[in-house]
Amino acid sequence: MSKISQFFKVGSTSSKNRGPTPQEAIHKLRETEEMLTKKQEYLENRIQQELATAKKHGTKNKRAALQALKRKKRFEQQLAQIDGTISTIEFQREALENANTNTEVLKNMGYAAKAIKGAHENMDLDKIDSLMQDITDQQEVAQEISDAISRPVGFGEQYDEDELLAELEELEQEELDQNLVSMGGLPSVPSASLPSKPASKKKVDVNDDLDMEQLAAWAT
Repeated sequence: MSKISQFFKVGSTSSKNRGPTPQEAIHKLRETEEMLTKKQEYLENRIQQELATAKKHGTKNKRAALQALKRKKRFEQQLAQIDGTISTIEFQREALENANTNTEVLKNMGYAAKAIKGAHENMDLDKIDSLMQDITDQQEVAQEISDAISRPVGFGEQYDEDELLAELEELEQEELDQNLVSMGGLPSVPSASLPSKPASKKKVDVNDDLDMEQLAAWAT
């Protein structure tokens, strides 16, 4: 029995004990993607709600505004983590789809090999073994890349108070600007000219000093 025949025979006998098929795994990954997409939409809505809460309490209750901003930061971190997870799932799904395609290609290659066996009795089987080894090596490399990317990354809840206060000040300034716009803006500058400055009394004081000096000279 040739090595090619042995290969396909082993594959058929072990099919009962193998894990889920690529189609089943792809279906599960798609369900996970849909679930994470819904979680993304939920977090985006919560971020907008907390931002609105921070604006509402910005100038009245700074404690409540800062708490809302902290929650917004936490939701943003969760959203970023979900984005990375979805990217990893997409990579795995594409790898499975490619593997499924490769499996079908290999299966068809096996049928073709049987069809041309009579015309190629002297086929070099060492080259086939080398080709299969190369394919196995590439599959192992793809699996290592998938494992490295799928490792979860943790996020700490560390917040910069100065950054939160700066964001709160921006919200307060935004609310102040909106209030000024709603009141019609700043009062206009009067167009009429201001009254002229009254004449200085300095000259009168000088003349009084001269009169006093003359009076003192006459008295002596």
